[in-house]
Amino acid sequence: MLSFLTLFFTSFVVAFSGAMMPGPLMTATISESAIRGPWVGPKMIAGHAMLEILLLITLFFGLEPLFKNEWFFVIVSLAGGVIMIWMATGMFRSIPELEIKAGSSTAKRNNLYLSGILMSLANPYWIIWWATIGLGYVMISKTQGVAGVIFFFLGHIFGDLVWYSAISFAVGKGRRFFSNRIYQILVGVCAVFLFGFAAWLVITGIGKVINA
Repeated sequence: MLSFLTLFFTSFVVAFSGAMMPGPLMTATISESAIRGPWVGPKMIAGHAMLEILLLITLFFGLEPLFKNEWFFVIVSLAGGVIMIWMATGMFRSIPELEIKAGSSTAKRNNLYLSGILMSLANPYWIIWWATIGLGYVMISKTQGVAGVIFFFLGHIFGDLVWYSAISFAVGKGRRFFSNRIYQILVGVCAVFLFGFAAWLVITGIGKVINA
């Protein structure tokens, strides 16, 4: 039982290495929480969890060689980096016009569970995290059987839930005092991190191609 608890608590801590990385899911959580309140984070993480359960099943049944393939990493790095640069550029351009509009009809049409899935897929760091740290944990937890994998996943998703709930609560509960300027600054900061990480992805991908 001690080994299961160890898997749970270590995966909970390590989960923050992925959860705290600014990306599409983080940006969408901040944006939606400012309009729709503190329950945005938990709902988006629920969608995120559905996607990760499917990924975990594929890893558990032996598709890890794909994630270990160097050219798979190169493709993800280059394509994902370009997409993230495009997203960051769009975010920068939209900053002057950003404003918090409670009750926005566009926001109401968004399905938060589906957004959690799509925003996770839009972030190449999510794939890279699972191809490295996540894959390593799956391989370790598999030595404890199905129960080990379950304890690993519960710890991992709980880490995501804690972080995104905290972000959503901070933004959602403070929306009366959450000015448009603060909102624009947060989106700008996220855009800077997106751009920087995208540049690192592209440079890393090109480096692997050159050294191949």
